[in-house]
Amino acid sequence: MLVTDSGKPRASIFTLSHLSDPERMFFVSMLLNEILGWIRTQTGTGSLRAILYMDEIFGYFPPVKNPPSKEPLLTLLKQARAFGLGIILSTQNPVDLDYKGLSNTGTWFIGRLQTERDKDRVLAGLEGAAAGTGFDRSSMDEKLAALGQRIFLLHNAHESEPVIFETRWVLSYLSGPMSREQIKALMADRKGAAAAEGEAAETEGAAAPPAASSGQSPMMPPGIEVHYLSAPGADRGVVYRPAVTGIVDIHYSSSRYMIDHSLRTAFAAVPSEGPVAIDWNTASETTIDPADLSSEPVVGAGFADLPPVTKQARCYGEWEKELLRWIRQNKPLTLYRSGTFGMTSNVNESEGQFRARLAQAGREKRDRGVEKLRKKYSTQFVTLKNRLLTAEQAIDREKEQATSKKLETAVSFGTAILGAFLGRKAVSSTSAYRMGTAMKTASRMGKERMDVERARERASALRERFEDLEARLQEEIAAIDTHYDPAAAELEEIQFYPKSTDISIVFFGLLWLP
Repeated sequence: MLVTDSGKPRASIFTLSHLSDPERMFFVSMLLNEILGWIRTQTGTGSLRAILYMDEIFGYFPPVKNPPSKEPLLTLLKQARAFGLGIILSTQNPVDLDYKGLSNTGTWFIGRLQTERDKDRVLAGLEGAAAGTGFDRSSMDEKLAALGQRIFLLHNAHESEPVIFETRWVLSYLSGPMSREQIKALMADRKGAAAAEGEAAETEGAAAPPAASSGQSPMMPPGIEVHYLSAPGADRGVVYRPAVTGIVDIHYSSSRYMIDHSLRTAFAAVPSEGPVAIDWNTASETTIDPADLSSEPVVGAGFADLPPVTKQARCYGEWEKELLRWIRQNKPLTLYRSGTFGMTSNVNESEGQFRARLAQAGREKRDRGVEKLRKKYSTQFVTLKNRLLTAEQAIDREKEQATSKKLETAVSFGTAILGAFLGRKAVSSTSAYRMGTAMKTASRMGKERMDVERARERASALRERFEDLEARLQEEIAAIDTHYDPAAAELEEIQFYPKSTDISIVFFGLLWLP
């Protein structure tokens, strides 16, 4: 449900609109318990591993009742973050949510609330989540009451104060819940492709029916081990076909990569009449337990024709040696190695599973790298923010001084002119002094304007430096993302071939397969 076969992240969507209420509760409860069991098999991590998103949580996490879905969901809210599982719950009425779940929620996106009960429940949840941090209930109440359309309040438990933001307009077309017929039409192509693949696989795996002989097992000379693969539940109509079969134990070891792996497998080759009676390259590999071998066939079974070469005991020794040599050359244990991450896949781990594990390791390394970067740049950001704040304060101060000088100049000019017109003399030393003072004040007003422009230029320069620093930080973060991208990581195939001493024969001989 989390990754594709190639290791890419996958979104698995479950729709419950076609189910009855008891069926919905049953499915959701089963799914939550499966997720809870899964996270407990994971290692702890501080990076995001997966997200569980539930829309319209009403009825699954009520404050009073205890439906089967409530306990696993509350447990996930309390513990899942330690294993890298994020949980997003969505509802139109917060009053429908259990208060314990609200207090375990670290990030809130709150829109306009319709009722006072919803607002009281949100405030109580926020107060509980922010216990010991000096939560101001009245201030938060005012902010929630002031929210309008498309206005949201973001409350983050790791931030000192909430943030109010406005969402952009989004045009969407929603036809409503899909009917069964619509879902069937949507999945028709995929179901057809899956059915075609299944038919092709069955066609490839189906062998031509052997020509049946009498119900007596062919007589074999001494020295040839002959067994029959049991056919449980078969009482008639069984036809055996011959195959030279070897059941072997293979051991792979490597001290460098700490590999110590053993497996038991079987190779069955159908004998032919040609020059090469047994070709191990065409043998089928299967898992056959020696306990499944029987010394007697099913009563009344038929037998396919047996090539004469399979009745020669000396040939079996040669075929056994050829099988051992073929295994040494063609059955290596293949692992994947990532030099970027310094990790090697586990035994029986596919490339997709390994890339999924690399993705988690990449997220952890990326998060640590980004955290180091932010610490590295934090001092510069704080310094620039303080300088920018000082520059903006200087702009306000210079504006006030410029406004004051402007008013003072106007008053000085007015006083000088009135004194010149209303005085006894048209021109006197007093009126001349007043006019000179007004001119000086006017010149100082020009200087104040220049001071305002200089303050604005300093603030603009600081903003540019701040933006450049932010851009440089984002570039380095993007470089870290690219470096730790598991999809772009080159994987090296490492092959470990078994030694002759690491291969042991459990059974080798003629095996009749039903």
